[in-house]
Amino acid sequence: MLWVSLPDQRPRRELYWMSRMPDTEVTALAAQEPVGDITWVPSTYRRPVKRFVEAGALAWVNGLERQDPAAYDWVTTLELCSLVTGQASKWRRGSTVRQAVITWENLPNQPLYKVPPYKQALDSARDADLYICTIDAARNHMLDNGFDDHKIRVVKPGVDTAVFAPAAEPTHEPVVVFCSPLAPNKGIDRVLDAMRLVRAKVPEARLVVAGNGPLRGLVERAAADPRTGVEVAGQLDAHGVADLLANAAVFCTAPRPTWKWTEQLGLAYLEAQACGIPVVTTRCGTNDEAVQPPNDLVDDDVEAIADALVTQLTDRDRRVRIGAANRERMVAEHDLITQCARMGAAFADIEAQGR
Repeated sequence: MLWVSLPDQRPRRELYWMSRMPDTEVTALAAQEPVGDITWVPSTYRRPVKRFVEAGALAWVNGLERQDPAAYDWVTTLELCSLVTGQASKWRRGSTVRQAVITWENLPNQPLYKVPPYKQALDSARDADLYICTIDAARNHMLDNGFDDHKIRVVKPGVDTAVFAPAAEPTHEPVVVFCSPLAPNKGIDRVLDAMRLVRAKVPEARLVVAGNGPLRGLVERAAADPRTGVEVAGQLDAHGVADLLANAAVFCTAPRPTWKWTEQLGLAYLEAQACGIPVVTTRCGTNDEAVQPPNDLVDDDVEAIADALVTQLTDRDRRVRIGAANRERMVAEHDLITQCARMGAAFADIEAQGR
């Protein structure tokens, strides 16, 4: 399999899952060596916009034309309107290479679908052989856009439940963790505001923030004032995130939609639940597929977020029960090995149909 979708931007995600599928050899065009058992072809991407763009990356891979289609059974890309999806479709034309597209998209009327050259990439994706939807809403959005249902498979994301695991003893400390990009759409500003209200009722409550992004300065300014209880953990690897979550009381984000994006699932929700802690977050898009009762999905309102956090932080028995239920569900429904095997089965199913 050849993977050609900005792997440097999403470590231990889609490309990593491909590499964990049984009996699969994966080659990736990437600027940095990917994590996993992957053949790395050092490559660059032309990117007029340097940051990752949700819904469809504005980027083309350099050197794809030098790859021999005869060496691969599949070429796989991320998102229907990502420009490399159209690029991969053109590259495989006239060969026996099958194409798969992984999508998280949950907006039936995604505005980018109407904008060239995104629309061209979307149209070229209609010739793909397999669409792997990481959420149920992604399948619904594809059907609304006229894609063939018999090519669609829903496979929910997997979490390494050996790495993301509960602490030996749930913490007694009122520690809230925000682990997500520090961007307006993920709501770190809302969480900072909510924590001011929380500390009025739970003075010892602390907020530990992990991640990076355009609002990092806002977080650093808050952390500079010891009265806020805010701490900056910085950018962490998977093991660092797992350790942070396992020793927290609650995970909290506050996503809100943009003109071309709304929360789809949120891997951080799954990782937090696998670590046996409850989640407080705002209702946004289809994050209810990841965050289920008795976790707290609240309105996009600072007071509502604060009230939910206070309830969790002041009732340890309740949050321990919720955390245990979360852990059980993650092992049952999102274990990495199981979900990667299911993803591999989706590819095998399409291959079997073509025999």
